[in-house]
Amino acid sequence: MDIRTTKLELLKTILETENTDFILRIADFVKKEKVDFWDEMSLSEQSEIKQGIEELDKGKRVSFESFLKKIS
Repeated sequence: MDIRTTKLELLKTILETENTDFILRIADFVKKEKVDFWDEMSLSEQSEIKQGIEELDKGKRVSFESFLKKIS
């Protein structure tokens, strides 16, 4: 059985059931399986983003125009 057929059969089963507990367990499982992009980043990337947020929170900002001048 290919993955498309499996997905369709799973969807059909979910749509046809009236078992609330089953639906809630499936929903919970799907939520847990979603990958958070943050967890996919290296610690270095996470650190850089955190540092940038801290700088923004402290009011350290650069206008977009100023940024473009620096990189061109």
